[in-house]
Amino acid sequence: MVGNTIRFPNPRVQIEGCLRNLTNDKKKISEHYDVVSPYYYKLWGEHLHHGYWIRGDETKEQAQQQLIEHLARLAKIPREAKVLDVGCGYGGSSLYLCRHFGAVTTGITISEVQVRMATEAAERERANARFCLMDAEAMTFTEPFDVLWSVESISHYHDRRTFFAEAAKLLKPGGVFALTDWFKKSGLSATEAKKYIEPIEKGMFVRLEETGEYEEFLRANDLEIVCREDLTKHCARTWDISVEIIADPSFWVLAAKYGTDFVRNLKAFQAMRAGFASEAFVYGLLVARKCEVPSRAASADLPFRSGRADCLAE
Repeated sequence: MVGNTIRFPNPRVQIEGCLRNLTNDKKKISEHYDVVSPYYYKLWGEHLHHGYWIRGDETKEQAQQQLIEHLARLAKIPREAKVLDVGCGYGGSSLYLCRHFGAVTTGITISEVQVRMATEAAERERANARFCLMDAEAMTFTEPFDVLWSVESISHYHDRRTFFAEAAKLLKPGGVFALTDWFKKSGLSATEAKKYIEPIEKGMFVRLEETGEYEEFLRANDLEIVCREDLTKHCARTWDISVEIIADPSFWVLAAKYGTDFVRNLKAFQAMRAGFASEAFVYGLLVARKCEVPSRAASADLPFRSGRADCLAE
């Protein structure tokens, strides 16, 4: 299922009185994934996200599946849940949730190529999944979902406060919002941000927040944080492998063919590796549950520790 043509917002915004280009320009993001998704699929398989290494000797494909297994376990996905996969890539998470939980999934992405790839994969598996061309900041669904699922997508969005407010309206009372995303470490100096974060933002078409920003947005919309985890150390190997892969000159020839943004993206692979090594970059996980009765009550203040999940007892 493909939605209407997406109109992307102006990639230039007023910041401190000056017009500046957004690093997360949606038109560029859409064009990027339309081009690279088939290549990523050949290199990484059905999942378009980091791997999560537990022992350290897993293949990249095993590590990628372990990431979504970990998130699904912490989110306690119910059987036959109605799931909205926000920023679905080419459908890997949606199909996993269909296979293992009997879920009914809907995935959205701003890449037409990804919609086509995901739809074809669902048809091959006869999965109860559909995929739509839709901007996550302009969702048009009218029926609520049991689970909102988002893996490494929200850092591409422009107005996260509004996104979380609108997304929360699509979640049933008692429903779960399960997400992972890219963050920056809290309290970075301007020098550290310029050295480690800006190259990632410019090359990967993202804008990184601190984890606490997302938590604030969730709580403001009657979602209680029930689990949070810093997965950085478990996911760092992703970029060791990625840097090895792009050592092949053919990738640079391809990038040059499509322009400076694609070359900058490949160069940012090293920036990702440096961000992980410096601990300026954070790979974070959050699970929140929508209150049965709106309360605006603050969630428990859970420590954000590396390498383990801190969750409320059931």
